[in-house]
Amino acid sequence: MGNLQRRRFIANSGSGLGWLALQSLLGQTCPLKAGEAAGNRWIRPRHTRVKRVIWLFMHGGPSHVDLFDPKPELQRLAGKTLPPSFGEVMTRRRVAENPLLPAPRPFRPRGNSGIEISDFLPHLAEHADEMCLIRSMHGDSVNHPQSVYQMNTGSVLMGRPSVGSWVAYGLGSENNNLPDYVVLPDPAGGLKGGPPAWGSGFLPASYQGVTMRSGANPILHLSPPAGVSPSQQRQALQLTQQMNQMHLQARDQDDELSARIKAYELAFRMQAAAPDLVDFFDESQTTLTQYGVDRPETEDFGRRCLLGRRMIERGVRFVQIYSGDTNGWDAHNNLLQNHSQHCLATDQPVAALMTDLKQRGLWDDTLVIWGGEFGRMPMSESGTGRDHNPWGYSLWMAGGGVKPGYVHGATDPIGLRAVEDPVHIRNFHATLLHLLGIDPEALSYYSNGLDERLIGPTDDVEIVKEVLA
Repeated sequence: MGNLQRRRFIANSGSGLGWLALQSLLGQTCPLKAGEAAGNRWIRPRHTRVKRVIWLFMHGGPSHVDLFDPKPELQRLAGKTLPPSFGEVMTRRRVAENPLLPAPRPFRPRGNSGIEISDFLPHLAEHADEMCLIRSMHGDSVNHPQSVYQMNTGSVLMGRPSVGSWVAYGLGSENNNLPDYVVLPDPAGGLKGGPPAWGSGFLPASYQGVTMRSGANPILHLSPPAGVSPSQQRQALQLTQQMNQMHLQARDQDDELSARIKAYELAFRMQAAAPDLVDFFDESQTTLTQYGVDRPETEDFGRRCLLGRRMIERGVRFVQIYSGDTNGWDAHNNLLQNHSQHCLATDQPVAALMTDLKQRGLWDDTLVIWGGEFGRMPMSESGTGRDHNPWGYSLWMAGGGVKPGYVHGATDPIGLRAVEDPVHIRNFHATLLHLLGIDPEALSYYSNGLDERLIGPTDDVEIVKEVLA
């Protein structure tokens, strides 16, 4: 270190920046309260019931016409080709001329609401009266990566901030020791589109989703080295952060560098919070059994659903839990086998999560979302499967702020396109922000000369008021 650098270091080592860094490390700074978001724009939410989100993302595209959208006409026309009255159909694999495929399992009216749900999902069917089911979702791409991006970021293009990042930016933190936005990917991996689906895009990098996993080590390399005491580690990290802040000052507050500095601080605080988070020692055997943690078919997704509940209890704002590896729910052939496997793995844990949220008083201010990047075609593929369908599919919400036991919109008689009260993905995003108390048009971030928004620059975005409680 040269003389000039040494003098600068000595002069700054006791400065306010170093003290602020230490305060943060010691947990003496208060977490941001709702609405006190950092960044170029401060968002002040209206009074709202919903404080947090658990998004259950069924990667690969679950079939709406086989799970949540019964179509007697599809059953009647099974084995025949698509009637000319439905017009031309854009598909990825030219399946428009293939025979129509009937649903392999029956639908039944459920609960007092009478919402029809397939026998694929017997546990979720018991919660029909709590669901707000949208049967008229639609997007803009027939391909997985683009559709994953659009559902997660509002755009078919890679590189924009994810919904979770926007929410973290707009509402701030409820816990100083855990991330605002956590992603629990399927341990089998292989999300089509990859980590940009939970990236922060042009927002400050500190708002990107933090991937965690169940088990003793939720984040690799989080535990301190053997033989290093907490006080030693604190002193070393304090010195590192002082030097980092000096480095940052000289580089015009570089966003990526600033995010790395914040990540060091958060990682230090998480060393105490994360192990307790993932240790289920304080959960009863009844709870573990309800989530299916004691059964091989449901253990993995059950653990992650339970972990999601524990996270929101501790103030994590946005939790996203993925089901499905590289292929996931992508049933191009043998839909019966594919959906039987994935429904078996997720049905009981999701139902248990809903029950658990109610029992613990978290239901009214937590929003649960279930859905994939698109649905599936009514025509067959490879005889027993279905191709991608972004033109009309189903998604449901439950919990705070939404109308229970309610069905919104409809697809045509065979489930090909949304025709009644269609809900584009951007309108769904606007509604989600509204439920969290955020004005979707006001939530913006100045980037490259533009005030960017999750809902995009268009003026025709609408909140789906019919689904609001």
